[in-house]
Amino acid sequence: MIELILLIGLAIFALSYRFNNGENVYKFFVTQATSAYEKYAPYSFKEVRTKTKELGQEYTPRQYMTQVIIFAAVAFGITYLYFYNIIISVIYALIAIAFIPYLAYLRCQKIYSEFIFEQVQIYTTNVIMEFTTTQSFVKSLEGVRDSGILEDPVLQDVKTMIDMSYQNGTIDESIQFFNNKYPFYMVKNMNQLFLQITKEGAKDSGQALENMSMDIDALVEGVYRDQIDRKEFHRRFVTFGLALFLLVMAMQFLLGTDSYIELLEMWYVQLILHAIIIINCFFLIKGEKFYYEDVGVE
Repeated sequence: MIELILLIGLAIFALSYRFNNGENVYKFFVTQATSAYEKYAPYSFKEVRTKTKELGQEYTPRQYMTQVIIFAAVAFGITYLYFYNIIISVIYALIAIAFIPYLAYLRCQKIYSEFIFEQVQIYTTNVIMEFTTTQSFVKSLEGVRDSGILEDPVLQDVKTMIDMSYQNGTIDESIQFFNNKYPFYMVKNMNQLFLQITKEGAKDSGQALENMSMDIDALVEGVYRDQIDRKEFHRRFVTFGLALFLLVMAMQFLLGTDSYIELLEMWYVQLILHAIIIINCFFLIKGEKFYYEDVGVE
């Protein structure tokens, strides 16, 4: 059986090499994967991945290859302890590798979410600071725009707000546009405060803006604390999830390896073992999704 797998692997390697006109096979597989990504990945995710690259936090091909090796090795090793069947273990290893793009998607979304939250924090804090000097919401936006502290896409959306304010002669539509684009608690509250100040012509807005600034600081502190808690949760969660897979070793220790292998001949025993693996994997994936998503969202 092992010889058959090796022959299949060599055949795939040889065909890849032959059809690729001598090009490095590793580079060929990377090129094909990239082409498939560019063709089928959602446009929104392409923007997220581009920003991740700009931030210097995208994995290199070598890091992705390391992930492939680790995922395949862990999946193969664990499932072999369950079934003592190389074919089944290879299938599970391939399934594990297939989840790497999804985890990469979640990771890029997390990085992008953290970036957007930081940009929104800069937007709210600096608009308040600019308003203490200009006493005009639009002029405050222009000051933040020209300061060079914002990056796209938030910078481009601030420019859009300014253009909409001048075109309409009011800030209502521009504020609604930004609130819909970035539905953060601190954005809605701050913009609502400026809308109220602009419409009512409040003269003594200093205290209200100071309170708003303090609220933003407290909110940001809470979000960063949540990120630290999530990181610690993630470490413990993955450790616990992997430990659940190894409970089969305790079963073999109690029954004895020979008795355990005899049990594997019963179809319903194998069905139960497959169910255990699938449920544990679902448990891990849900935990990973929780860790990566909604970062910085109140």
